[in-house]
Amino acid sequence: MSGADLRITEIFYSLQGEARTVGRPTVFVRLTGCPLRCSYCDSEYAFYGGDKLGLEEILFRVAAYKPAFVCVTGGEPLAQPNCLPLLAALCDAGYEVSLETSGALPIQQVDPRVVVVMDLKTPASAEVERNDYANLAALKPGDQLKFVICDRRDYEWARFKLSEYQLDQRVADVLFSPGHEQLQPRQLAEWIIEDNLPVRFQLQLHKLLWGDKPGH
Repeated sequence: MSGADLRITEIFYSLQGEARTVGRPTVFVRLTGCPLRCSYCDSEYAFYGGDKLGLEEILFRVAAYKPAFVCVTGGEPLAQPNCLPLLAALCDAGYEVSLETSGALPIQQVDPRVVVVMDLKTPASAEVERNDYANLAALKPGDQLKFVICDRRDYEWARFKLSEYQLDQRVADVLFSPGHEQLQPRQLAEWIIEDNLPVRFQLQLHKLLWGDKPGH
């Protein structure tokens, strides 16, 4: 593991703000860098900079919090090849590990013990062409898919993809989130109810509690 360095923006302990383990105390390992520039990105501070840390140092810092859950996020974590050994090492250490990924980079080599939380980028993201639909075949039944919905067009697009690929039958949860300050949460909730969609509506708990402050 000595050669497995990664560039890290931050390692912090907080509550998981979204997905299936929402509300659970979780250590977040935020990797630096992302090849996408989504219109609604809330972690632009992770595009550059960061500190180069070895795998042992990352594991040491994570262990200091004595967590049950660890989330590897970014940026786009898979943009760094050494993300893969990091994920495996965290699983080996006995944590429940999740990976937040954009869906633009291949997930086939991710350790199967990891819960993948993968985006499908909507038209309003400005990165819809970056979706790698080959990743859908690599998703496991325990994984999750997320759509950030910014307007009615996004909603209709996401509804079509849900049906086209039968996404609710592929993964544990399909998550619909309103774009922060772009779509009223109640509006999205009403659309989902009206169409009786087999999805989970979610708000970003960490933003409700702390806003867009890094480290939360």
